[in-house]
Amino acid sequence: MGFVLGFHHEFKLASIKVKVMAMNCIKSLRGIVITKEAVGMVDRRTFSAGAKKKGGKGGAAADAPKASSLGKEVKSTTTVGANILKDGTDPKVLDDSEYPDWLWRLLDKRPALSELRRKNIETLPYEDLKRFVKLDNRARIKENNFSKAKN
Repeated sequence: MGFVLGFHHEFKLASIKVKVMAMNCIKSLRGIVITKEAVGMVDRRTFSAGAKKKGGKGGAAADAPKASSLGKEVKSTTTVGANILKDGTDPKVLDDSEYPDWLWRLLDKRPALSELRRKNIETLPYEDLKRFVKLDNRARIKENNFSKAKN
């Protein structure tokens, strides 16, 4: 009976050693994993800048930029390339009055957190107060994450 327990015990130790060896092998392979960027660098084809064809087909016409197949009228009335649907068409350009008011305020400069901190919070407009709370929370979260990462 002691032999059977001893054999079972040795078999269990051997299987644990195999598992540990496999784990160590996997850990060492993690450092060898090749990233997409590295593969792209190796796999990329390049051509020399100085190579030119001698008397072949195409000539100077191939070097000239291709003319657009769209007319000037179509370019000024549609947003070319903005179609996202397979069977759709490019959207038409509308008059400024047909677009919503908030669209024209998207590019307005909004105050930074440092500028909002200098102002009196009690006198801030609602939109600026909302922005202050959002930016302040974001800054505190970043600071907490930074301090946790140091420890």
